[in-house]
Amino acid sequence: MIVGLVKEIKNQESRVGLTPSGTAAYVAAGHKVLIETHAGEGSGFADGEYQSAGGQILPSAGDVWDAAQMIVKVKEPVESEYAYLKENQIVYTYLHLAADKPLTDALLKAKTQALAYETITDASGALPCLAPMSTIAGRMAVAEGAKYLETTFGGRGVLLAGVPGVEQGKVVIIGAGTVGMEACKIAVGLGAQVTIIDINLKRLAYLDDIFGNKIQTLYSTPANIRAAISEADIVVGAVLIPGKKAPHLVEKADLAFMKKGSVLVDVAVDQGGCFETTRATTHQEPTFIDSGIVHYCVANMPGAVARTATLALTNTTLTPGLKIASRGIAGAVRTDEHLRNGLNTCNGYCTYKGVAETFGIPYVSALEAV
Repeated sequence: MIVGLVKEIKNQESRVGLTPSGTAAYVAAGHKVLIETHAGEGSGFADGEYQSAGGQILPSAGDVWDAAQMIVKVKEPVESEYAYLKENQIVYTYLHLAADKPLTDALLKAKTQALAYETITDASGALPCLAPMSTIAGRMAVAEGAKYLETTFGGRGVLLAGVPGVEQGKVVIIGAGTVGMEACKIAVGLGAQVTIIDINLKRLAYLDDIFGNKIQTLYSTPANIRAAISEADIVVGAVLIPGKKAPHLVEKADLAFMKKGSVLVDVAVDQGGCFETTRATTHQEPTFIDSGIVHYCVANMPGAVARTATLALTNTTLTPGLKIASRGIAGAVRTDEHLRNGLNTCNGYCTYKGVAETFGIPYVSALEAV
């Protein structure tokens, strides 16, 4: 198969979908790899490294999109890339379609075979290709929140760790999955007072066993959320419903109960956000203030640590990608239920039930679509 790697063009996105060592793995498996020039520079990978690995450098993204049978990316295609989408071409990347109707429509219209990292599963039902970015985003969330809590950025001017004689800051984390747990680690490590909220009591019991009296766990109800955020300096939104739009667990009216200058960090922004007031921001303009509350809603947080993020991501996406390239989309879907779960659009059909339900469009199973 001809595999293509293009440079990410989303604002301040420096990750890349394939490393030189990954390129070598595709070449060793008998595939041809085409790389847009400078595609890996943001993550510290030069064109020469890809060439040494057996890849071929092409001068433009259009050249790669035109020639490749399978495109490997990091972020979802943006509007300027829609024109490149075509029938019978595989696009292998993060998609987050439930929060992006225009992209969903573009993929369906082009009859593109789109596999989403974030819906590929493993034997335990987990999401292995989403996990590394969730880990990074969770660890970054508290650090970014702490920065924008500073008076310089419109925050309350609270130091999370406190100092002798002064109370520590308070962090509330909504969602106890991978993002929430990683955010909890960092918040506890910084010395903050931490409350984590979820509907999964087994998960809360697990976190209670790990962190003990260093954290407070709460069952997720509107009343508990409102009470917790009213005391918080930082609130991290870490709720994920795989393949579906995130629920709004903090509504605009709730902001009136929060302390002015406190910070909301919405890690679920790619899936529409779990705060009603969320709107996607960029690393260039990461925050906005609504009702006196600082909002940090950067849709590609790990892009700020591109080298680490690229290595962590490609550790998990390389093996599934090699299967897809070797078997083709039909073979991959028919022989691997976990890749089948990753297929979101195919031959003009929506093949992921959560996306179809979100937009009220027809759903066709992946096996039927291929």
